[in-house]
Amino acid sequence: MSEKSVRVIKVTGKSKISVKPDTVRLLITQTDIKKVYEDAVKESVDQKNALTEALQKQGFKKTDLKTLNFNVNTEYESYQDKNKAWKQRLKGYRFIHSMKLEFTVKSEKLGAVLQALTKSKGNPEFTIQYTIANTEKAKNELLKKAVEDSRAKAEVLAKASGVTLGDISAIDYSFSEVEFVVRPLDGPMMRNCLATAKEDVSYAPDIEPEDIDVTDTVTIAWEIK
Repeated sequence: MSEKSVRVIKVTGKSKISVKPDTVRLLITQTDIKKVYEDAVKESVDQKNALTEALQKQGFKKTDLKTLNFNVNTEYESYQDKNKAWKQRLKGYRFIHSMKLEFTVKSEKLGAVLQALTKSKGNPEFTIQYTIANTEKAKNELLKKAVEDSRAKAEVLAKASGVTLGDISAIDYSFSEVEFVVRPLDGPMMRNCLATAKEDVSYAPDIEPEDIDVTDTVTIAWEIK
């Protein structure tokens, strides 16, 4: 005799929270191309050391500047030979050094750091982001609210259908990456503004970043009786 199948109801819970940014994140990229591989590597070291030294003058430690990615790749260019045929030749070796620097919004170091970046050897590119330090706490709150929303909806549906809500049968959660970031500043625009500033003066943009709004969902299957 076959067992009686378990009846379930699947409900997707949704959540949304707003968190105030407490951390400035600078994504920094240094790059250059040299004819010789060893020269490209040496230039990358020189640029990194110059930037580190400039940041240390602003109170940062050497370890505060984190490397996200580093590589040296060959770069080619097109040219026409004497027979007007297009060919490829080695242009050189390009290094790309991607880094991250984070500090609290309240530290009031942004102006000085941007000035250091603008005046640094190699003119590194940079992107300015505002984020939060404790992302795990926010993710847990987001997930908790999604589960609570699923239960609330399931209870309403169960009551309207004249059934009783039982135990959880299954949980479907995608573990999607939630991005706690806002980008109120344009890096290239800031570079153009700071490039004309005096060496001994740093200007900090008067920015009050908006709260970060994030959402998430979870689908829960509830037994019904």
